[in-house]
Amino acid sequence: MIKRYSTEEMNFIWSEKHKFETYLEIEINVLKVFSDLKIIPKKDYIKIKNEANFDVEKIEEIEKIVKHDVIAFIKNISENLGEEKKWIHYKLTSTDIVDTANGLRFKEANILIKKALNNFLKVLKENSLIYKNTLIIGRTHGIHAEPTSFGLKWLLWYDEMQRNKKRFESAAKEVEVGKISGAVGNFANISSKIQDLVCKELKLHSAKISTQILQRDIYANYLHTIALIGTLLEKIAVEVRTLQRTEIAEVEEKFFETQKGSSAMPHKRNPISSENITGIARVLRSYVYPAYENIILWNERDISHSSVERIIFPDATTLIEYALKKYALILKNLVVNKEKMKENLDKTKGLIFSQKILNLLIKKGIERNLSYDLVQKVAIKSFLSKKSFKDLLLKEKEIRKILTEEEIKDIFEYKSFLKEEDIIYKRVLNNKGDF
Repeated sequence: MIKRYSTEEMNFIWSEKHKFETYLEIEINVLKVFSDLKIIPKKDYIKIKNEANFDVEKIEEIEKIVKHDVIAFIKNISENLGEEKKWIHYKLTSTDIVDTANGLRFKEANILIKKALNNFLKVLKENSLIYKNTLIIGRTHGIHAEPTSFGLKWLLWYDEMQRNKKRFESAAKEVEVGKISGAVGNFANISSKIQDLVCKELKLHSAKISTQILQRDIYANYLHTIALIGTLLEKIAVEVRTLQRTEIAEVEEKFFETQKGSSAMPHKRNPISSENITGIARVLRSYVYPAYENIILWNERDISHSSVERIIFPDATTLIEYALKKYALILKNLVVNKEKMKENLDKTKGLIFSQKILNLLIKKGIERNLSYDLVQKVAIKSFLSKKSFKDLLLKEKEIRKILTEEEIKDIFEYKSFLKEEDIIYKRVLNNKGDF
């Protein structure tokens, strides 16, 4: 992943240096278990543990010759050892190291992602509480529908992100796994006990069954979950972009004094961070397809998945952590124009109360289709003439035969649209009463 969309901590996790550090950690832990079980001399294990090291540049030089990165790694760490080097990679296959190392790196990456995810949830919840009871026009098909609460938008996103958090915790657990099962996964040259003990040392789950590799459905599920998180970020970003349109202007990304919006138009104040998040989400979703393709490999394994995973594993984890951290900050500092929200509520001259009039007519005993036609007739007149919907209702003879002036006027108040808001908050926040 390019540095522009990454953090130093995540870059380190997926660096070549750290990759080989995890390779060495696994090799040494295997030898520790061998030593504990008296399969190899303890003195050899201790010497390897104390003296084995590697050089990334040398590994890369060796790989150019042998065309195999794990063999290049083994050759390099063996250079500074004596006879005990024969135990390096003893009874192992390359993917015992590679897949288990991925388990270690995913575990580290997941810590960063969970931290960013929890912080993002905190921002969503805080904003839901700040903007509770803040009226905003609800839009369906891009058209004014009925008033709702700006806080409910944040609460909705909070609830969805909580589901994503549960999905991620489950998916993360699946990829924090190791295997030391040999060339075709049947423990022909090594005991399954070794795998269990090594994974225990590494604090990874021990795979129940594998071939030469861990099965790739776990990674497809993991990347699918990351894509879902990214898609919610885009969902929020598109809402921000929509509400920041000049003709709506209900919210705005914070614009700094030194910031520039356009190389040609000095007046521009664009929602560039939300647009950035939209693009990142597209990339995250694009990683799901190859992850699914990687599930289908020949027999006990082929290497067609390897090149894909060298790209999508680091990129997906790096991008989602970056996006969560960046967008949390943007949303925390989002500029909210309550006056514009109020202005937009009144933009349709009261048409947003049409359903309440419809329901009142039905309650009064008027057949639904007739009630609908009566209200729509006045609504169309209001829309075309730009006159007050309430005033036109008060002048409509057919409706006045059914509804009194007071009944009509009583309809045109906003509080009723939020009468169930507290209940919704309780449903989402688990009745904690913290709102």
